[in-house]
Amino acid sequence: MSASIRQSVLYAQNFLKDPRLIALLLDRSHMEHKDVVYEIGPGKGVITEQLARRYQQVFAIEKDPRLADLLREQFSGWPNVTIYAGDFLSYPLPCQRYKVFANIPFNITSAIVTRLTTAAHPPEDAHLIMQKEAAEMFLGEPRASLRSLLLKPWFSLEITHRFQRRDFTPAPRVDVVMLRLRKRGPPLVKAGDCQPFRDFVVHLFTNWQPSSPHALNSVFTRPQRTYIQRTLGLDLDSPPVSLPIEQWLILFGYFQTIATDQARQKIVGSEQRLIQQQKNLQKIHRTRVT
Repeated sequence: MSASIRQSVLYAQNFLKDPRLIALLLDRSHMEHKDVVYEIGPGKGVITEQLARRYQQVFAIEKDPRLADLLREQFSGWPNVTIYAGDFLSYPLPCQRYKVFANIPFNITSAIVTRLTTAAHPPEDAHLIMQKEAAEMFLGEPRASLRSLLLKPWFSLEITHRFQRRDFTPAPRVDVVMLRLRKRGPPLVKAGDCQPFRDFVVHLFTNWQPSSPHALNSVFTRPQRTYIQRTLGLDLDSPPVSLPIEQWLILFGYFQTIATDQARQKIVGSEQRLIQQQKNLQKIHRTRVT
């Protein structure tokens, strides 16, 4: 196995082989020459070169220091290309408008999407190559997921390309697609309601069980639940994965109108508590593995 293949396995990355396919994807991306474009995990620079030929400024962030050195040498004659050696997850994202086009490492897909979409200044448009299963989770297809509900008020999402496994080296063992995340303007949730909405969704989604109305009881009274079902037309006996984002927005809007201070207090910090629980589980997993 070659050194480059070993490194791609280490970083769970499968590289695109054909520059013509990359050019086709860029033709369809709706990005413009004036754009500032960031690439995550450029590898051998096959995508980087196509970006450099088209866009005003390209920033490529490569975690593997050996590949980063090779990329710096390869693009030393390109004044519009900057190679950064380091971990994207700790890279300071810009304040100005930018876009992303990247074949990201599959093993940190969720972390990369979270980093981009929760940044103080998220990208205007992101085109990310990832596993089909991950893309469907973010899309909320065929059923809603917590991740999809926390994305859709601020981003529109769509699968724009479905790859053949032979398009990559090494060939992946999973289906791969390109997911586009485009920042909404304006978002579906007001700026001041951003964190309350996220806490509201996390609280209900993680506690709502078809056989137990406990989560709903904690924020809505019985008359309020009756009103929600009869007047707003929402089925509260269904699992949360069956409610589309439009109904979650209606439910949250009603909550904001009628919720007591006690009910509001119950949801405060729900997202942060979930994040901490997930971090604790990861620590336990790492301890068991080692």
